[in-house]
Amino acid sequence: MAFSSEITQRAVAVGNKRMSMGTFDCSSVTTGNVNTGLRSCEHIQLIVKSSAVAANAPVVNEDLPVAGNAVTIVTDSGAVGNWIAWGY
Repeated sequence: MAFSSEITQRAVAVGNKRMSMGTFDCSSVTTGNVNTGLRSCEHIQLIVKSSAVAANAPVVNEDLPVAGNAVTIVTDSGAVGNWIAWGY
């Protein structure tokens, strides 16, 4: 299986800022695009779910803000987790 991500919630954060939340799954790859559903992503937080300590923290492989909804992340193969993104 390849990289997958999905939006699970959307909300208005503060003023005209938007927030979206979701999940990601790097089953057999180490990189992929998180589709935030935002027109411009200013901040994204990645949280790995694991029963043990993660070997490496996931990172954003982009310069923020990112125009468009796709934010490239890099993580260990097999990492599964959640993300929260803010922007417009």
